[in-house]
Amino acid sequence: MVSAIVFLAPGFEEIETTTVVDFLRRCGVEVVVAGLEPSVIEGGHGMKLVSDISLDEADVEDFEVVICPGGNPGYINLRKDSRVLTIIKEAFNSNKLVAAICAAPAVLADAGILRDKNCTIYPGMEVELEKGGGKPRNDLVVEDGNVITSQGPATAFLFAFSIANRIVDKETANMVWAKTLANRIML
Repeated sequence: MVSAIVFLAPGFEEIETTTVVDFLRRCGVEVVVAGLEPSVIEGGHGMKLVSDISLDEADVEDFEVVICPGGNPGYINLRKDSRVLTIIKEAFNSNKLVAAICAAPAVLADAGILRDKNCTIYPGMEVELEKGGGKPRNDLVVEDGNVITSQGPATAFLFAFSIANRIVDKETANMVWAKTLANRIML
C-alpha cells in the first residue's frame, strides 16, 4: 500500500488538510497525519484535529509522499521546524513525491528543493518561491518532477487529485474524483 505523511502544524488550513487526507484515503492511500506537537492541534479557523503520530515518530523511509498543508500561521510553524525541513530534503533527495499547497510551498523553498522548479503558491507570495530559486507560475496546480504545488483552499481537490494521479492507478483516482462529484464542478 502506498503511504503518505501529512504535516499538522498549529494554524493549519483546515480545507487543505482535511481534503487531501480524505481524498487520498478514499483512493486507498495509507495517510499518516504527523503533528508537530503531541496533542490536539488547532487550525487557523478553530477546527481541532488529533494527529495519528507525533512528528518525532516519523521516518521518511516509511512514506512515498510528503505533504505540507498551508494556513497562517501553519506554514510559518512548518518552516520554523527543522524536523519538517529535514524530512522534506530527505524525501526529495530520495526521489519521493513532495507536495505543498497555499503558503506551504515557501517551506519547500526553505528546504532548498525548488531550485529551477516550476511551482506555484498563494497569489502575492511568489517572492517566497523566487528566494528558493523556484520559477513561479500562476496555475492552480503545478507539477515539476517529484514536486507538486498548489495555490490555496479552493484548489485542494485539484491538488489531492494531482497527488493521487501520481501514486495510485488512474482508474482509482478518476473513480474517487467522480464519486466525490468533483467531476461535475471542476475541470
